[in-house]
Amino acid sequence: MTQVTILGAGMAGFGAAHRLHHEAVESVIFEQHPYHGGHTASHRYGQGFLFDEGPHVSFTKVERIQELFAASVQQRYQTLTTRVDNHWKGHWIKHPVQCNLYGLPTDLVVEILKDFIQAQQSEPGEIRNYADWLIASFGRTFAETFPMEYGLKYHTTTADNMTTEWVGPRLYQANLEEVLRGALTPSTPDVHYISHFRYPTHGGFVSYLDPFLEQTTLRLAHRVTRIDPARKTLRFANGSESRYEHLVSSLPLPELVPMLVDAPAEVVAAAERLACTEAVIVNLGIGRPEVHDAHWTYFYDRDYFFTRMSTPHLQSPNNVPPGCSSLQVECYYSKKYRPLDRRPEDCIEPVLRDLRRCGLLHEDDEILLAEAMHVPYANVIFDLDRPEALATVHGYLDELGIAYCGRYGEWGYIWTDQAFMSGENAAQKVLDRLTSGSVA
Repeated sequence: MTQVTILGAGMAGFGAAHRLHHEAVESVIFEQHPYHGGHTASHRYGQGFLFDEGPHVSFTKVERIQELFAASVQQRYQTLTTRVDNHWKGHWIKHPVQCNLYGLPTDLVVEILKDFIQAQQSEPGEIRNYADWLIASFGRTFAETFPMEYGLKYHTTTADNMTTEWVGPRLYQANLEEVLRGALTPSTPDVHYISHFRYPTHGGFVSYLDPFLEQTTLRLAHRVTRIDPARKTLRFANGSESRYEHLVSSLPLPELVPMLVDAPAEVVAAAERLACTEAVIVNLGIGRPEVHDAHWTYFYDRDYFFTRMSTPHLQSPNNVPPGCSSLQVECYYSKKYRPLDRRPEDCIEPVLRDLRRCGLLHEDDEILLAEAMHVPYANVIFDLDRPEALATVHGYLDELGIAYCGRYGEWGYIWTDQAFMSGENAAQKVLDRLTSGSVA
C-alpha cells in the first residue's frame, strides 16, 4: 500500500494528511518538536495560563473549513466580535486609523485629508513597490505616519523594498466619506477584514487539529537533517533513517533546500535570499481580570519595544485562571534586515517597561507569569528579492516531485485556513501522480 511522507505537523501537514485519509491513502508525519501543531501550537504555563505561538484565530469564510473546524472541537468554540485598536504617540485609536482620525493633532489631520483627497483625484502612476501603493492609496502624510512606520517594525524592512502581493484585504481601502466622517466624529462604523472570529473554548488553537491525529501516523521528535531525492531517503537528527515514496513538505524553504543532496548552488543561493521575520513573543499572566478590551493592538512608535499585542484571555476565559488576564506581546526581528541582538528572555523587561509607559500595566500589578518564546519563522517578508528567488526554489522542488505547502513551504502570507487547504492541495498533487502512474 502506498504511504505518503509529510514533513511538519502544523496546519498544512494535517491538511495534507486529511486529504490523503479521505482517499484512503496512508500517511506518516515527521515533526521535529516533541509536540504537534507547528506554528499553531498551544502551550500551558504556570497555574492555568495558556498561550498559542502568537495570536491565532479562525475567521475563514470557506464554509467547508468552518464546518470542519467546528466539528473538530465538538462545536465548542467562542464566537467573538473583533475589537482592534492602535497606539500612536499616546493616542488610542480605533482601527483602522484612516477611518478614525478624530482627536489626533489638528495639523496632522488636515495634512492627511489634503493628501488623501489629492491621491483620490490623481492618477496613481507606476506602482513599483509597497511604498508607491501606500502613497497612491492614502496620500503621503498618512502613509509615512502610520503604515510605513508600522510596516518597518513588523516586516523589519522599508516599504520601498517590498512588493504588494501580500496586501489583499489587510489594509482597508476607505472612501472619502468614511475618512471625512472619521475625522469629524468619534462614532464610526466597525470596518475590518475580520468582523468576527472563532476560537476553541478549551485547549487553545491547536485543539482544531486534535481529531486529525487519528488520520495519520505521527512521529514526534524527528528533525530532518538530510533528504536524498535520488535514493528517496530521509535522515534525522536522532540518527534514524526512513525511506519515502512520495514527499510533502511544510518545512521552511531556507531549511529544506540545504538538506537536499546535490541541490544546485543557484537553488541554495535562492533559498538564502528568501527573508522571513523571527519573533520574540513575551507571554504575561496578570493578577487582575481587566487589562485591555481589544483583541489585538498595533503599536506604531519606533521607541516602543514591541510591535503588536493581543489578549488571549478575551479569546477564551479558559486561557487563564479565574480572576486573571493575559497579554501576548510580539517583538520582530529578521536575519536579513534586523538580526536578533539579545537573548529572548532579555525582551521581558523592556516589554514590561513600555506596557507600564502606555498605561496598560500598573506599577502595582501582580505579574504571575512572564515567559519569552522564540519563534524562528514568523511572517514571510515580501521583499523585492522574493519573486525571483521563490520561482527558482519552487521550480527545483517541482522537478524533484516534492510537494510543498503551508506558510513556509509556499513562502506566502497565508492564514490558518489557507494553510490547511494548502496542505490539501499538496496532497492532491500526490494523488494526481498516483492516478497517472508517475514515479516522481
